[in-house]
Parts: sequence; C-alpha cells; structure tokens
Amino acid sequence: MRHLMNPLDFTPEELDRLFDLANDIEHTPSKYAHACDGKILATCFYEPSTRTRLSFESAMTRLGGRVIGFSDAASSSASKGESVSDTIRVISCYADICAMRHPKEGAPMVASEHSGIPVINAGDGGHQHPTQTLTDLLTIRSLKGRLSDFTIGLCGDLKFGRTVHSLIDALIRYDNIRFIFISPEELRVPDYITDMLKEKNIPYEEVIRLENVMPDLDMLYMTRVQKERFFNEEDYVRLKDFYILDTEKMQLARNDMLVLHPLPRVNEISVEVDNDPRAAYFRQAQYGVYVRMALILTLLELA
Repeated sequence: MRHLMNPLDFTPEELDRLFDLANDIEHTPSKYAHACDGKILATCFYEPSTRTRLSFESAMTRLGGRVIGFSDAASSSASKGESVSDTIRVISCYADICAMRHPKEGAPMVASEHSGIPVINAGDGGHQHPTQTLTDLLTIRSLKGRLSDFTIGLCGDLKFGRTVHSLIDALIRYDNIRFIFISPEELRVPDYITDMLKEKNIPYEEVIRLENVMPDLDMLYMTRVQKERFFNEEDYVRLKDFYILDTEKMQLARNDMLVLHPLPRVNEISVEVDNDPRAAYFRQAQYGVYVRMALILTLLELA
C-alpha cells in the first residue's frame, strides 16, 4: 500500500508514467469511465476548500466510483476531540482511499501511519500540497512539452504558500531550471529553500518588482496573499494587493509565456488577463482533475 504525502514520493520516472496516464485520460475519458466501479473515496477536509475537494470528487465520480466525507472540521468528530489517527482508522473501514486536508502540518502523515487504505495529502498547513504540485507539473509538461530548460517566476506569498514550496521541491529534480522569486520582504521564500538551492548550485534571484523580470520568464506562477496564514489583520491589508498582474504588465512578457495560479484568485490577477492566450490557470484547474484521476488509479493499483 502506498500513500502520497510529498511530491518527492514519486520518482521523475514514476511521474512521467503518471502524467502519461493523465494525458491518456484527457484524450480518451470513456476508457476509464468504470475503472473505479465499486470503489469509495473519502474526502476528509478539516479546513475549507473548493477546487481541491471538488476536483477529487469529480475525479472519483468520472472514474465510476463514489465519494463520502466531510468539508470542514466542525462537521466531523474532530469537533468532539477525536484524533486524526482514530478518524482514519474508522474511515479505513468505510472507504478504499482517502484525501485529507488539514491545517496542521504533518497531520496527513500521522493519518497514513495508522491507515488501512492509501492516504493522499490534500494540503497540510503551510507545508505541502502535493496534488497541486502534480497539477502544476502536468500543466507545464502538457503546454510546454517539457519539465526542463526554463525560467519560472514565483510571485506573491512565497513565505506561507505551500503550493510554491512544493513546486520548488519538485522542479529542482529537472535540468536547467532557474527560479526568480518575486515578493515583498515580509513574504520572502524561507531561508531553508534558498539554502537548499545554493547547496545544489541551482540559480535563483530574489526581486521585489514584478515588472523588472517579466521579459525573462518562460512561466509566471502567481499566488494570492493568504489571509488565513496571517496573525495580524493590518499586515494582511497592507500586503494583499502588493502585486496585481494586468494587461500592461503582460505586454512586457514573452509571447509564449504561461501564467499559472493555483487558485482561488482574489485581486492578484486582473480579470482582463483571462482572455490572454497565455493565461493558463483555468486549464490548470482542468488538468487537476486528470492528474487526480491518474493518482487514484495508481494508488489503488488499477492502472
């Protein structure tokens, strides 16, 4: 039995097979319409989510399976004090696979250690968000045709953004990747990440102004400033609109640059950018369904 806690749980070769499967699902969905007949996915979400939870539910439904679960901690026995380890033991009696989101870092890992079924980390605090990373990688590979030889700018909340941390961890395994970190001083990427990049001799640059680096980017990964990660409302208000990608800034970019965003969007990408062919974030959301379908099949050993 296998779990997914971290994007690095799969080797690059295993990821290639997973992405090949996801692309096959994209182009021949009818082939997989009954692959999970009789199987049940439990979605255990201890904090709010729209895209991730519904993406998992859509993925399992498209595979012919069923879904049970809860969408916030208040509607689960966690509100009565039940531990994650006890919850997953019970869930293992009801379902064949579980997707868990939790505000505490490491909670899905604890669950996996007590589970009788595969557990997928659907986001734990500011730590990891591996299925979003798989979505990001599949989007890049599908639209760019490669996972190497490019410069990616990561913009916004690089301190608390788990999607950013997971994506960096995943991309460093590919050749000739250059990172440009774009953030205010208060939301800079953590030192452990830059220390790791230095140790591995992976080129990176830290800047504050997005406009200065737009012409250099093959990809721009925008993130929102996350209100739920702030202890101080005043700091959030001051930083939430620090970056806004608009058509004026897009004019500085290459014709083939991709704009990615894990969503939800607040103000950081103007709606006027949505019609730009380089805006890939809604296609990215669609790829999230395909990659989660492929992941469910892989962990259930059905593909």
